[in-house]
Amino acid sequence: MAGRLKPLDVERQTKSGKYADGDGLYLIITGPTSKSWSYRYWKDGKERWHGLGSLKDVSLKDARLARDAARLRVKGDRTTPGVDVVQERRKAREEAKAVEAKVVLPTFEECAEAYIRANWSTWSEKHRDQWPSSLKRYAYPTIGKLTTSQIKPSHIHDLLKPIWVEKRETANRVRGRIETIIAKNVDIDDPDFRNPAELTRQLREKLPKRPKRVVRHHPALPYTEAPAFMKLLAGAPGTAAAMLRFLIFTACRTNEAVEGHWSEIDRPGSTWKIPGERMKMDQDHYVPLTDPALAVLDEIRDGRQGELIFTNADGGAFSENAMLAVLDRLG
Repeated sequence: MAGRLKPLDVERQTKSGKYADGDGLYLIITGPTSKSWSYRYWKDGKERWHGLGSLKDVSLKDARLARDAARLRVKGDRTTPGVDVVQERRKAREEAKAVEAKVVLPTFEECAEAYIRANWSTWSEKHRDQWPSSLKRYAYPTIGKLTTSQIKPSHIHDLLKPIWVEKRETANRVRGRIETIIAKNVDIDDPDFRNPAELTRQLREKLPKRPKRVVRHHPALPYTEAPAFMKLLAGAPGTAAAMLRFLIFTACRTNEAVEGHWSEIDRPGSTWKIPGERMKMDQDHYVPLTDPALAVLDEIRDGRQGELIFTNADGGAFSENAMLAVLDRLG
């Protein structure tokens, strides 16, 4: 019997399952917010399910009309033979892919280089160094010459396997970067897309088993030795040493101090506003400046030109290792 479902039932039902309306029309529910229509029929002894769209886009009334139209095409008439609408759709999709294949698509390496160029100006020196070098070393030899549509999970497995255990963090970053680049270069409306670099359960199970991570904290100076160290640091020459003192007084991150600009300093308000684009959470961060921190700025400001607070001998930004070098010199 057709017309079993009622509009209110369709809206209220959330339990996963297939709910028949009649004449082959089914409401298919796979989750509380995932509902779609499908027309079930048989052709040449084979069961077929012909998708008619999501409930968000297709009402019960429209689904019945779409079912009726599909039934007529499947059955045919005296002048027109019946059509397997599922096979027809599949064939059309394959033909579209064949046409697309004839178009020269960019390789993964070309997509990666374009992504790096697009984001270069917003990246820290660390990112500018790591992105190109890691992809060139670990990704390009395996997938560099493939288009994003040609890359399979097995390719990702093959390039990660040699470094999955020995270079855990590198492997994690490489996989994540590949996933990002592929996602950036696919059709957002492609319902069949599945990112081959996604860390699925299948990929994780195929990769070598990692030993349990041993947490190693960064070495720290005992607080009882801090006064003596600060006295030693205050006597150390050079801008990098002053930058390290400022870093300690403000408890900020290395790159925040390295990339600090004078325009971010509110001297009367004793505040440093770090803009959101340089913060992990993309939100402006306000740092109160104590008298010792302000004294460092006054010391650096004397006779200096340019926007960067801390500059090297060439007037440019320090590397993020500059302050580690100061610590090395101090022993």
